[in-house]
Amino acid sequence: MFRLIREDIAVVFEQDPAARSSVEIVLTYAGLHAIWSHRVAHWLWRKRRRFLGRAVSQISRFFTGIEIHPGAKIGRRLFIDHGMGVVIGETCEIGNDVTLFQGVTLGGTGKEKGKRHPTLGNNVLIASGAKVLGAINIGNNAKIGANSVVLNDVPENSTVVGIPGRVVRQNGVKVNRDLDHRNLPDPVGDLCKDMNHQIESLKKEVEDLKRRMAHDA
Repeated sequence: MFRLIREDIAVVFEQDPAARSSVEIVLTYAGLHAIWSHRVAHWLWRKRRRFLGRAVSQISRFFTGIEIHPGAKIGRRLFIDHGMGVVIGETCEIGNDVTLFQGVTLGGTGKEKGKRHPTLGNNVLIASGAKVLGAINIGNNAKIGANSVVLNDVPENSTVVGIPGRVVRQNGVKVNRDLDHRNLPDPVGDLCKDMNHQIESLKKEVEDLKRRMAHDA
């Protein structure tokens, strides 16, 4: 247990440049408090103390602003940055070395029974406000851009942006576990730029044609 606590603190130092001391992290980081509370709630859930598990999770939600269902399975070294508004559903499964930013939802899409929430692989980063919905799989080393809505499986080493989420493959290059979720590909923006370039080219051809017709006349 103490080894896990030290590991959790070390992850905060690694991922958050604002972290100054272990005491500050232990006392003021809501994401860490939510993870530690979840371990207690999940233990109670597995022991079929379902009401107590839910009670612990709701108390944690009240104090941290982070809602983690006690049934969710979470791996090691999860880092929740800021965390306000993060929601993790009952049948979620989260691998190791995952990073979640504020406003992330790992939710379901309806009232279906059984597995209804996402499964995240290792080394996944989900940026602010992203929604990952349904019993889908997010592959290892994937990045989900801010405010994306992901409804389908995401392959390993991929980046997803947009609504609905579009996968931009990284040609097998591993996506590093860093906090840079600004410099992500923008396929919609690239398409608009390409269309604008074609329009400008067509306008030039029309102007050239007009000049030739006027010269011939």
